[in-house]
Amino acid sequence: MEHITLLLAIVIVTALVFDFTNGFHDTANAMATTISTGALRPKTAVAMSAVLNLVGAFLSVEVAKTISGGIINEDGLRTEVIFAALVGAILWNLLTWLVGLPSSSSHALFGGLIGAAVMSAGWSSVNGGTVVTKVLLPAVAAPIVAGLAALLATRLTYRIGGKIRNDAQEKATAKGYRAGQIASAGLVSLAHGTNDAQKTMGIITLALVTGGVLSPGSNPPVWVIVSAGLAIALGTYLGGWRIIRTMGSGLTDLRPPQGFAAQTSAATVILASSHLGFSLSTTQSCSGAVMGAGLGRQGGVVRWSTATRMFVAWGLTLPAAGLVGAGAELLTKQGTWGVVVVAALLVAGSGSIWLISRRKPVGHDDVAPSDGDVEPAGVVTTAIAAVSPPPTAAQAQVQNLTATIAAPAATTTTQDPARPATV
Repeated sequence: MEHITLLLAIVIVTALVFDFTNGFHDTANAMATTISTGALRPKTAVAMSAVLNLVGAFLSVEVAKTISGGIINEDGLRTEVIFAALVGAILWNLLTWLVGLPSSSSHALFGGLIGAAVMSAGWSSVNGGTVVTKVLLPAVAAPIVAGLAALLATRLTYRIGGKIRNDAQEKATAKGYRAGQIASAGLVSLAHGTNDAQKTMGIITLALVTGGVLSPGSNPPVWVIVSAGLAIALGTYLGGWRIIRTMGSGLTDLRPPQGFAAQTSAATVILASSHLGFSLSTTQSCSGAVMGAGLGRQGGVVRWSTATRMFVAWGLTLPAAGLVGAGAELLTKQGTWGVVVVAALLVAGSGSIWLISRRKPVGHDDVAPSDGDVEPAGVVTTAIAAVSPPPTAAQAQVQNLTATIAAPAATTTTQDPARPATV
């Protein structure tokens, strides 16, 4: 710690700021479905998620090692490059938070890091094989795998639920699913802390290596693990209500069985990837699982206009953060005054985004779906609904009862429909 310079200290603080934005940006991953189905109150949900994020930060360092010694070549890397990368990631996180889109904080970080490294030392500074195998391929596979798993889990859940015979059993089952949602939401929060807090650990460790404080290939020190865990937990506790509203009700309308299926599927994918060292996007995994669960219920509707905007944001994240990171690195290469200018631009940009958000604030009372969010089923939803499981027994009884009640007979005083009524 005594060898940390002022520049290195600035980079560490900036990394923790990114970790903080990661927390409130990605709270929706764990708690949006739990809040939307009423399993937990909004403030209780984010408090629970924050605690489990902190616990998850201590479970593994595999992802941190992937970032600190895999994506970027450490030899000759300047500390300013990491600072520039963090600027690109933070600004993109704040911008997508402002518009309520669940983009990937992980890919914002990778994009900023790649862009800054290329501007500093050229394309040779990036390990292309690692980027493809541990970043790009998981980015494509994660939402698909999580979505298919959630779709199948939802179908299975409703097929099992077909054995329900009366309203009392249905209410008891819904209560059980809500309890299961709380447990699965905790699992997602734990997975988020395990996966995403490590990314900041990896960045700080990389900065310490470039500053000569640690040798290449070192594991994150304990103080780095603790500080990263606390930063992401604090951000999570504040709650990213804009993105929670999008994830909880903007993509689809979820019921407790769907929420349980979505969160369990997402947590399984995230924890498996963390164990293997894949730097997976928790946002993409959870968003894919939510859409899969929405399609798994008979009559479920995915709001494809929202989903399309989300897909566009996913595609823009890496290049947009990379361009900002490259521009910031171009300035930091000019010397101390360049670093000062980049820091000033970061503060000004962050402050401007926050002031704009105050014009139309979103709090924990604003995360429920509104009537304006309703969107008719599209071609994909209609096609999948055609092979949906049959209605439950309780639903079938209601339909049969409705069919057996005859319409009331017309009275003798009813006017002839062919003749207009006389006023």
